[in-house]
Amino acid sequence: MRISKRYLNIPISSSVERKIMTVSSDQKQQRKFDIRLAVGEPDYWVFSDVTEFMNKSITISCLDNEQGLNLIYQSDEIAGQDSLYKEQNRSQFHFSSRRGWNNDPNGLVYYEGEYHLYYQHNPYDREWGNMHWGHAVSKDLIHWEELPVALYPDEHGTMFSGSAIIDYNNTAGFNKGNHPAMVAVYTSDNLEKQIQCIAYSLDKGRTWTKYGKNPVIDSKEKWNSKDTRDPKVFWYEPGNKWVMVLNERDGHSIYNSTNLKDWTYESHITGFWECPELFELAVDGNKDNKKWVMYGASGTYMIGAFDGKKFIPESGKHYYTTGSAYAGQTFNNIPESDGRRIQICWGRIPSHDTPFNMLMLLPTELTLRTTKKGIRLFSYPVREINQLTDKYERWENLNTEQANQYINEFQNESLLRIKLTLKLSHATSAGLDYKGQSLLNYDMNFNTVNGIFYSPNDMTSMEISADIFIDKTSVEVFIDEGAYSYSFERKTIDPQKNFNFWGNNISIKNLEIYTLKSIWK
Repeated sequence: MRISKRYLNIPISSSVERKIMTVSSDQKQQRKFDIRLAVGEPDYWVFSDVTEFMNKSITISCLDNEQGLNLIYQSDEIAGQDSLYKEQNRSQFHFSSRRGWNNDPNGLVYYEGEYHLYYQHNPYDREWGNMHWGHAVSKDLIHWEELPVALYPDEHGTMFSGSAIIDYNNTAGFNKGNHPAMVAVYTSDNLEKQIQCIAYSLDKGRTWTKYGKNPVIDSKEKWNSKDTRDPKVFWYEPGNKWVMVLNERDGHSIYNSTNLKDWTYESHITGFWECPELFELAVDGNKDNKKWVMYGASGTYMIGAFDGKKFIPESGKHYYTTGSAYAGQTFNNIPESDGRRIQICWGRIPSHDTPFNMLMLLPTELTLRTTKKGIRLFSYPVREINQLTDKYERWENLNTEQANQYINEFQNESLLRIKLTLKLSHATSAGLDYKGQSLLNYDMNFNTVNGIFYSPNDMTSMEISADIFIDKTSVEVFIDEGAYSYSFERKTIDPQKNFNFWGNNISIKNLEIYTLKSIWK
């Protein structure tokens, strides 16, 4: 096939077994992946960007499936372009990829006006596998443009999670003139082991060159374990060096480097699994009082001190979020004038009956605040989310009958934000349901919110506030300005039921309702 258009559109059937497909050019294998290539009528279509092969001949092979190969066709549009982002089960203000599977956010970095979101991505199936680095950019953290795949599997393995930095000082020697390299540090996964590799980009993260002497870390023998993955790298100014936090076997290890190529093991702390993070935050905004936060994929965290080589925990483990959130990563290189620590988590929320699957949760700002239980991590949506507001209404001091009347004026809206404060007096529990699903269930007696232990900062408080975001397929809830949050799949359990505030003689002190706009319009 001679390539004359941007995409190959490939038919997929969920009922067939995966087989290996290869794409070769110039007598060399360029791509290799597992695929459920349809034989007859496909369940859906995926695509592969073949711009790099423009005006060249390629050979596509898939064992024992000549019929499926004959269905592949070239186009400058992906199959289903007309309905893209309008699909019934497409999230409207959460990022999801055009086609295929996505999970962990990777390589979160800000550079020259763009927030870069790389992510674990299977371009060829709505299920996990074939890990590539997908790529999207945004100027405001809300509206995203998906770009071509950034990193493809290679001889070292598939592209697992990692991070990205801007090498302003040219420590790795990849810079070109006055243009600093964006450097990705990632895990390559193969049947034998997981190793750490690097790649660099000189065009704002669009195209990448892999380092010729990869891997830069191979630690399987040291740990007698294949579980060595997910490097998070950042610049540690007091030591004038790079720090890597790497999950190895039973916890997080600290490595140091001056050039991103040669790494020295420094220390290890047990008790975490996957996707490490380590960053410093001011307590209550006081730059003279800072603490370090370390967490793993589940989001449980410790607060402590860090000297560039060793993290010393002072309190924990704590949690600030539960539910669908996993593998949260924070952005590197946020300008000092901004100063925020911004996080994006993978939302383990399926998109049913679609050629794509899973989403990213809302970007949130992380802060450390003093509470009666000590210093704790708060997470709350970034201020940029306010630009999604379409219509807005507010009421105060309502009983349940009044509140239900007002909120059900919005029962047919598919995209909503609901801010509220409940006050309990005669009741020990109260909450809000929608279509039979519990959005908020606060039990003051057992100190739980939707079944998870939660104690307000004011231990005798009879009030709780919530900020609830309802998308097509997901719900995110932020309690008491981000002291605790949770997320879950939106479900219609009883279509006959609408919004319902419940609780004995409760007061809804304030109720704010926003209709939201799609990020895709």
